[in-house]
Amino acid sequence: MKLIIINGPNLNLLGKRQPDIYGNQSFTEFFTTLQFRFKNSELAYFQSNIEGEIITKIQEADQEYDGIILNAGAYTHTSIGIGDAIKAISTEVIEVHISNTFGREEFRHQSYISPNAKGVILGFGLQSYVLAIQSFLNQ
Repeated sequence: MKLIIINGPNLNLLGKRQPDIYGNQSFTEFFTTLQFRFKNSELAYFQSNIEGEIITKIQEADQEYDGIILNAGAYTHTSIGIGDAIKAISTEVIEVHISNTFGREEFRHQSYISPNAKGVILGFGLQSYVLAIQSFLNQ
């Protein structure tokens, strides 16, 4: 199975940014463990702090990947454009969040991605990505 993980703004700071919420491991380090754990799958990774680049990557991933795992970060709560991009493609998307967004500030309770996603996994730390990959593999 060919999957791409797309991470949004500030997720390049994992391991440094608010370790009490996001942990101490960088995503690059974690991605290496994912590749080892799921060595029978082809995993790709993309991160951007720029909304338009994320939309372009979602569009490019359509038909090229069997699934998209998307943590749009703060854009989850603000980007109608990312939500529309997901609606416009046929490749399934699983929305992922490291923290439980419903246990945080109220503005984080709204998602423009969820209505167009296959499912949502949140609150399990970096293991949220593992659960998303397993979901695709178990279909």
